[in-house]
Amino acid sequence: MNAKTALKYATDQGAKFVSVRFTDFPGSWQHLTFPIDQFTEDSFEEGFGFDGSSIRGWAAIHESDMLLIPDPVRFWMEPFSEEPTICIIANVVDPITREDYPYDPRAVARRAESYLKSTGIADTAYFGPEAEFFVFDSAKFHNEQNSAGYTIDSDEAHWNSGRQADEFSGVNLGYRIRAKEGYVPVPPADSLSDLRSEISLTLARLGINVECHHHEVATAGQCEIDFRYSTLLGTADNLQIFKYVVRNTAYQYGKAATFMPKPLYGDNGSGMHCHQSLWRDEKPLFAGDGYAGFSELGLYYIGGLLKHAPAIVAFAAPTTNSYKRLVPGFEAPVNLAYSARNRSAAVRIPMFSTNPKLKRLEFRPPDPSCNAYLAFSAMVMAGLDGIQNKIDPGQPLEKDIYDLSPEALKNVPSLPGSLDESLNALERDHDFLLKGGVFTQDIIDRWIGYKREREIQPLRMRPHPLEFSMYFDI
Repeated sequence: MNAKTALKYATDQGAKFVSVRFTDFPGSWQHLTFPIDQFTEDSFEEGFGFDGSSIRGWAAIHESDMLLIPDPVRFWMEPFSEEPTICIIANVVDPITREDYPYDPRAVARRAESYLKSTGIADTAYFGPEAEFFVFDSAKFHNEQNSAGYTIDSDEAHWNSGRQADEFSGVNLGYRIRAKEGYVPVPPADSLSDLRSEISLTLARLGINVECHHHEVATAGQCEIDFRYSTLLGTADNLQIFKYVVRNTAYQYGKAATFMPKPLYGDNGSGMHCHQSLWRDEKPLFAGDGYAGFSELGLYYIGGLLKHAPAIVAFAAPTTNSYKRLVPGFEAPVNLAYSARNRSAAVRIPMFSTNPKLKRLEFRPPDPSCNAYLAFSAMVMAGLDGIQNKIDPGQPLEKDIYDLSPEALKNVPSLPGSLDESLNALERDHDFLLKGGVFTQDIIDRWIGYKREREIQPLRMRPHPLEFSMYFDI
């Protein structure tokens, strides 16, 4: 792909506008839209100027001028706009130095891929995330000085089995999904199959191949749509497109989609299990004759993931809400162990096939609230550190972790229990991220500071609605 290819595509599609997309520090997409006559070959060198001072986690007002340099590796036609619009992903550049802007997450992922190649260990890291999400019929929330609360609802949720017909438009026909019984039912209990199919068709038009879609375990519209793996950077780009298509298709249906990890009390949360593998010269490096058909190199990669997992989740499970899902004894893999087939381990080696090209690991703690550019990069850097230092992952854990006695669990380390604890772990353990300049000390410090100031502290200072039930009469 090059600039001429992107420009010809825009002309062939009759585009009238160009939407230039980039990702902010926490991980949300942003964009600027320009008339198509401003989208020229020079755009790929000169870029588009914009004010970065209002972007979350970015520049101060005195250094706000930035450039968006389109990357012709990824462009598509906007499926939700009334006027024909070509979308293209951009890198953020300092207009004076012409270097990558330090806090552009996509630049971190690009550096991670470059560092991977420079090690000689591998030339490609493939990622395949399973980003679960909820689709609600309504979502209301407020946070005032004297009041706070939220209400979410879904017509398919079990709590609506007794509602009166006039509470929603239509009638009550009684098909509901019981708590924790939402995994792969057929319609009419699965009320979102057509929505997921439309999302899948839209993704296909944008170059993202869907492999499967289904209802997930939780009641109230939990879904999963799996799409084909790609490179670290390619998958991070695809995940941004995926989230955008999911949200906007749901919006067109009069519904609200969320990738919040734990919006629903007492039922499963939304994870984003990350399948990953390393390749060199088009040959898979994780296949071998060791445990579960894994190579020694692959086991060292697992050792790196397990050793650095408390720091990794500062990026891969990066919200206070993430730790409502990562709770010991429930559905989430908080114990740092690996296994074949055992889904209660933090690292699982899928055993669906003996094909060496399909040999991979699945890192299960991440959730879809993460900034994929940063989270994927952190995982690769941890795995490479494991290979470089030959970190032994120990013995696999074949038993169900949740059935082990407290005595047996003493020697099984676990993830941090809160975002604050994961940031503390990142403060203590981040040298592996600094190799090759992939992450910088400034990026890590800013991430920790942003999370503590903008997310942890506001939550810590506010009364919680449950506290009134617990303490009002104390």
